[in-house]
Amino acid sequence: MNDFDPKLTKLLHGLFQDNSLILAVLSNAKLKSEDLPQKMTIKPVIIRHQKHFQVSLQYREKIIHQNYTSEQCYEYLIHQIHNFKQTHLFTDQFDVQLLVSKKGKITLLTKPPSKIKTGQIHNRKKNYLLEEGSPIPFLVELGIFSPSGKVIDKKRDKFRQINRFLELIDDVLSQLKPRKNWHIVDFGCGKAYLTFALYHFLKYQKGLEIDMLGLDLKRDVIEQCQALAAKLGYDSLKFKVGDINEHKPESKVDIMLSLHACNTATDAALEQAIRWQADAILSVPCCQHELYHQISNHFLDPLLKHGILKERFAALATDAARGQLLEIMGYRTQILEFIDLEHTPKNLMIRAIREKSTSPKGALIQKYLEYKQALNIFPSLEKRFEKELLPASNQY
Repeated sequence: MNDFDPKLTKLLHGLFQDNSLILAVLSNAKLKSEDLPQKMTIKPVIIRHQKHFQVSLQYREKIIHQNYTSEQCYEYLIHQIHNFKQTHLFTDQFDVQLLVSKKGKITLLTKPPSKIKTGQIHNRKKNYLLEEGSPIPFLVELGIFSPSGKVIDKKRDKFRQINRFLELIDDVLSQLKPRKNWHIVDFGCGKAYLTFALYHFLKYQKGLEIDMLGLDLKRDVIEQCQALAAKLGYDSLKFKVGDINEHKPESKVDIMLSLHACNTATDAALEQAIRWQADAILSVPCCQHELYHQISNHFLDPLLKHGILKERFAALATDAARGQLLEIMGYRTQILEFIDLEHTPKNLMIRAIREKSTSPKGALIQKYLEYKQALNIFPSLEKRFEKELLPASNQY
């Protein structure tokens, strides 16, 4: 605490005492380790009619939540700031950005407020990024909202699922460099519930300039989506009939989405995103049949002899291979829980962010080779990058 300027100390302490802090985000951890949190968020909550702050620690493959009193959370924040390269504090009066240099020097930047304070409720009502109460045009058109802005009862699950998706996207944006215009491609967009939701959220709630394309093979679905986009006045949201393997973007792709692309279509989307050097990839795989007939290991016979267990194991094995290959290709990768729109057990999301600098991948390749050999598999995504991986794999 001695390294802190007294004015900064007073500012931070005041945020926890005067109820002005809306959200704090500590990101870009200085040390990359599975045992250390890579990101931390702090938000106010009410527990048993008392004000507390909930700290969410995001590790490589899990998130841990902890609740503190105002004074406890202030002390915790003070001791954590130097572990992250940047800290954003959002208040109802101004925003603060703290940048920590390699030598530990803190630079403070202030900006006008960008967030609106909402109710602080814990375990009663969730504050969604898309809020109920006023009509949001695309939600009305898609039959999720009534014309008055109320969620249709039978669509409430879908409303929650859309918001979960937007939370995951919002978190990704906080880890990417700002840019004048975002180029986003959604492969296999289908009826495009999430495509419309993301466009509305980025364009009208975050005020970003975006060009977004939804791609699908079904012409009738694409025509319906394009007609709705035109009706809503979503001028920079386009839909196109096209194949994932053949699409050529007109400009650099910043974010690639692939939600419920069936079987190896997910791998086709991942390959395209990697070759385009997309900054972020969000993929929800579906129907992973490819490895079902490949997996074999006599030590796993008690598991693999049961069809239903083998099917589920093959799906998990597929996504694990994809995650490892993404890391080999230079992406920081997480596999997170995602609530599926079709209410199936396939509720995992692969979320990958392109690293600014690539470190030696030898250890990652070695682990992948041991993994694939143990299961006797040759996944589609590996085949697509065989030329890139072969020289390195020959060293082992």
